[in-house]
Amino acid sequence: MARLICLRLLTNAPRTRAQLAAALHRRGVPDPAAKAVLDRFGDVGLIDDRAFAEAWVSSRHSGRGLAGRALSQELRQRGVDRQTTAAAVGRLDTDTEWETARRLVRRRAQRLSGAAPDVALRRLVSMLARKGYSPGLAYAVVRAELAESNAVDVAALSELDESEPD
Repeated sequence: MARLICLRLLTNAPRTRAQLAAALHRRGVPDPAAKAVLDRFGDVGLIDDRAFAEAWVSSRHSGRGLAGRALSQELRQRGVDRQTTAAAVGRLDTDTEWETARRLVRRRAQRLSGAAPDVALRRLVSMLARKGYSPGLAYAVVRAELAESNAVDVAALSELDESEPD
């Protein structure tokens, strides 16, 4: 029974060992039987948290533009251990995150071309923050992209910098 439950779940989508263990527990599978099935599935390669984490990071970063911090949180919620999570997220370097953030800002800035500079800046930085980017990186990327694309008045952005407290 435990084997069938796991196979059915794995047919729909890749799962972590923790997700499968939780599903078996919910279905009332005794712990020794669940452990035996999960160990066997791990031995034959049907469960591989490392491969799951690497695929998850690659997919969610390129598809949704999520930053390492958000990806780490998602992996931990799926039961991937900290070391495996750190290794998978560690493959994203600063340049990759910067370029991904720029692409996101470019797309969104087009819709904000008529907005006031402070509104555009705030909305774009907030969008990046929701995707897990650090405030410093988000602000730097937004300023650089807005200045480069002339989506807003660069002089107005400079005025905003001067009005911010130190």
